Amino acid sequence: MLRNALSRLRGTHRDRAAPEEARTGHVRLALPASMSASLGCDAVGVPARHGFRLMSHLPRTGCVFADADRWWWIVPAGSDLDLDWPEQVTYARGADVPAGRPRLIHSPDALTPYTPPIPLFLMVCQVTGVAPSWTAATAPTAVSAP
Repeated sequence: MLRNALSRLRGTHRDRAAPEEARTGHVRLALPASMSASLGCDAVGVPARHGFRLMSHLPRTGCVFADADRWWWIVPAGSDLDLDWPEQVTYARGADVPAGRPRLIHSPDALTPYTPPIPLFLMVCQVTGVAPSWTAATAPTAVSAP
């Protein structure tokens, strides 16, 4: 009887998808309420097999979410500008990730949820065996003096 009750509870829990997930096949990663995300949030997803190695080698780790397939690092919005993230990486603007039910597995002691994107980019390139590359700027970033 207890097994039946537990299996029903598990089954109904699995069948219920959040409205956003049911509509789009994506879910927005929810940060802890105590965190300030004033720079906006994007997420960088890497294959789960690289998760522990990345976390142990990064100088600072922000919020990290994980599911069976991917680990997701929270980075400031726009962290994809001028960076050529490796093919194995999924970059999710707005931290809107494919619905795989990722759960928060690491929360930093700091008040911000961010992992610095440049060290993350360099480490991701290293563990995936891809040489880091940056997109060349198309226009000068400084205004010349008259």
